Amino acid sequence: MKLWRCAALAMLFCSFVVRVGAGEVNVAVAANFAAPMQKIAQAFAQDTGHTAVLALGSTGKLYAQIKHGAPFHLLLAADTETPAKLVAEGSGLTGSAFTYATGRLALWSQQTGVVDDQGRVLQGPLSQQPHIKLALADPRLAPYGAAALQTLTQLGVWSRWQSHVVQGENIAQTYQFVATENAALGFVAWSQVWVDGRVSQGSAWRVPQHLHEPLRQDALLLTKGKDQAAALALMAYLKGERAKAIMRAHGYEV
Repeated sequence: MKLWRCAALAMLFCSFVVRVGAGEVNVAVAANFAAPMQKIAQAFAQDTGHTAVLALGSTGKLYAQIKHGAPFHLLLAADTETPAKLVAEGSGLTGSAFTYATGRLALWSQQTGVVDDQGRVLQGPLSQQPHIKLALADPRLAPYGAAALQTLTQLGVWSRWQSHVVQGENIAQTYQFVATENAALGFVAWSQVWVDGRVSQGSAWRVPQHLHEPLRQDALLLTKGKDQAAALALMAYLKGERAKAIMRAHGYEV
């Protein structure tokens, strides 16, 4: 009986220590990384006791919020330039940035058979479809939107499609335009349509990487997080195998 009580007290003490030591980290997350980051946050809480509070948006909008004093401890950007800029401006810690994932761009339609596996739909005649819409994220704010514009330019079809474009503020809104069929097709993150080893619905083309700048995505410890235990723990956790497995499952290269 005494042994049982000692064991119970030890378990209670350990649980108390975990709760007392647990912290909360505010994370600014590029919209393309929403789905894997939500799963990573759950795993992070299970493994460490810390809580990650996520704020989603385009990298450009998140940058503006950070510069206006938003209480973020970490930034998970969709590019490498924004974290570097924040470090140069004194809003991020020198030497803390690292590439946590490399994303892929996809051309996607909610309808099956619309997008072929070579993206030839972009070369088709538009005169027969004068009202067709092509969605892409704002290239000024979203790296995936910039990659989409680069792809159209490299393929030599930007001038043909320019008047048919509808812009989303970020890649999440762009996905919604296509999902609700307000746009017949659009450039989204591959991770948004690749689920359990297949395209979850509709039809998609994974854009070859040579058609746009690499979508390397950097994590940065912001100055507000430099002494925050949960922020430091999450930076380390993103480099671990459990987080990497989640990223790979969502179509990211790590």
